[in-house]
Amino acid sequence: MIKSMTAFARASRTGDLGELTWEVRTVNHRFLEPCIRLPEELRGLDIQVRNRLAARLQRGKIECTLRYAPALGAANAIRINWPFVEQLLAAGRELSARIGCTQEPTPFDLLRWPGVVQETEPDLDRLGAEALALLEQTLDSLVETRAREGARLAQLLRERCERLFESAARVRARLPEVLVEVRRRLAERLTELRAELDPTRLEQEIVLIAARLDVDEELDRLGAHLEEVLAVLTRDEPVGRRLDFLMQELNREANTLGSKSSDLAITREVVEMKVLIEQMREQVQNLE
Repeated sequence: MIKSMTAFARASRTGDLGELTWEVRTVNHRFLEPCIRLPEELRGLDIQVRNRLAARLQRGKIECTLRYAPALGAANAIRINWPFVEQLLAAGRELSARIGCTQEPTPFDLLRWPGVVQETEPDLDRLGAEALALLEQTLDSLVETRAREGARLAQLLRERCERLFESAARVRARLPEVLVEVRRRLAERLTELRAELDPTRLEQEIVLIAARLDVDEELDRLGAHLEEVLAVLTRDEPVGRRLDFLMQELNREANTLGSKSSDLAITREVVEMKVLIEQMREQVQNLE
């Protein structure tokens, strides 16, 4: 299945531990280049996230961001370290007895003391498992989006291949007329020069000119490359690099056709070919 490298997916999940949100954005790139942003609590997932991205995606620059908002109840829960409070109070009473001061600390004085209030830590193992499961869900959506866009681009490439086939057929059909026109112009030129019109010499000149104008091999190679493009578009694997190479080959054949052309109609067809090939090249750059 042909896939595009440009896509975006977002997924959220809310549970008793809080809310998790993944955002994954991909754009075209020659290689797989992930950029992962994780909250402090889940930094340890970095390697697992990279492995899962590599298992699902072959090429593209990936921006992968996880956001975590703890559940309100868990965030607001205050857990007091009572054994530590008892030790503080006992130490305070002992100190008061020694220095002769009976002032008792207020509850808020105690709450401000480091270690009295303990932060509620989430179950990081369960939170990590939920985050990875949600990542898989997000990647499912991302891959589906890439596949839909890839199918659209593949159809555009097929349409342009068909137009290139048609253009090449028009060039091939025009070649006999070009030779007739070459014969006529050569005969007119010889007449203007008042030269004796030697039929044998005229045919030799026409043969030489025809050899210089012969583009059958270029048209055959162009057709073969187009057939290969259509075949590659049926493969269920990353094909972007192969198609990029074929675009270079198509462009090379079109340039050769243009350099050999001395006919306005063929030159126009070659210009149209190069426009179509450039459009295809731009679209291929976005395929995985």
